[in-house]
Amino acid sequence: MLAGPTLTLVDDLPGVLAQIRRLLVPDGLMLAAFFGGLTLAELRTALVEAELEARGGAAMRVAPFADLADAAALLQRAGFALPVADREVITVRYADPWRLLADLRAAGLTGVLRERAFLPRRVLARALERYRGLFADPDGRVRATFELHVLTGWAPHPSQPRPKPRGSATVDLAALLGREPGEKGEREE
Repeated sequence: MLAGPTLTLVDDLPGVLAQIRRLLVPDGLMLAAFFGGLTLAELRTALVEAELEARGGAAMRVAPFADLADAAALLQRAGFALPVADREVITVRYADPWRLLADLRAAGLTGVLRERAFLPRRVLARALERYRGLFADPDGRVRATFELHVLTGWAPHPSQPRPKPRGSATVDLAALLGREPGEKGEREE
């Protein structure tokens, strides 16, 4: 089963992952990709600073995103076997912050918060000025960070690998790493 970036917009991610796990056949694979905690950090910062400056307080303007450790824990909580959670941080450069907003709107990623206060256009314009001032590269283009979480988990099945009992190893890990038993620290190549 493939779960796309719409998982970012789900209010009950633990419940959705549990339902996906329930729908999988034994030994079936779930692959999910969605935005993580660093996504749009620059936009979040600029909006908060501009709104604090203009109003003395700030409302949540960018949806919250799960961090990788929480996403990995949710896989285990949902009952997936052999869970793996990884991330990729991608930086996209825009000629103008307004172009970023246009892309977010085109992707359906604006106005997703249930409760939101009105944001006057002058405050938005100030936020995008702050964005450019804080996050512009020397060539004038602005950065937008997107953290992509990729999760995999299998529906449990008796044929899946199981961990060996503690102490059952026949080869010393130190020997495999080229170290003396009990030696600690990093080894230079």
